[in-house]
Amino acid sequence: MKEILSQPWPWYVSGPLIGLTVPLLLILGNKSFGISSSLRHVCAACAPANIPFFQYNWKKEAWNLFFAAGIIAGGFITARFLANPNPVAVHPQLAAELAGYGITNYNGLVPQELFNWQSLLSVKGVVMMIGGGFLVGFGTRYAGGCTSGHAIMGLSTLQWPSLVATCCFMAGGFIMANLILPFILSL
Repeated sequence: MKEILSQPWPWYVSGPLIGLTVPLLLILGNKSFGISSSLRHVCAACAPANIPFFQYNWKKEAWNLFFAAGIIAGGFITARFLANPNPVAVHPQLAAELAGYGITNYNGLVPQELFNWQSLLSVKGVVMMIGGGFLVGFGTRYAGGCTSGHAIMGLSTLQWPSLVATCCFMAGGFIMANLILPFILSL
């Protein structure tokens, strides 16, 4: 069983499992799938203030906090007990391109040459980690939700804003990966 759980699952298994969460959540209580709202719920619960954005019945959405806690617990269990000790498989063409930027270590899920404490003190690290984190947070708030909420829940319930947001997420990802990221990596 550990062998099955520690290997990547094919799209035809994981895709339907993710897709089935939408009707399950709708049937079990008219709930919406998404994770970005969890931070708002935590802030409303832990720091009640006279800020209108945090003045709502967050207890009605407490299930979402358990869902987020399950993601964190699942990530910990997976990293601790189901981690694959082999280096990440990278296509040879991509490995050659990344080697040109000085990225050759594939022992983790993220390149150690980019994501470490020493890199955080460099221009590249500040742009990638701090700037990228800010843009993800700002974009999520501006779009009214995260990629999982819009692409999984919003599209399946035929919401026009989710279609627009998902198209923008995809376009932004293509532009970032093909135009902006190579420039940042060459800094």
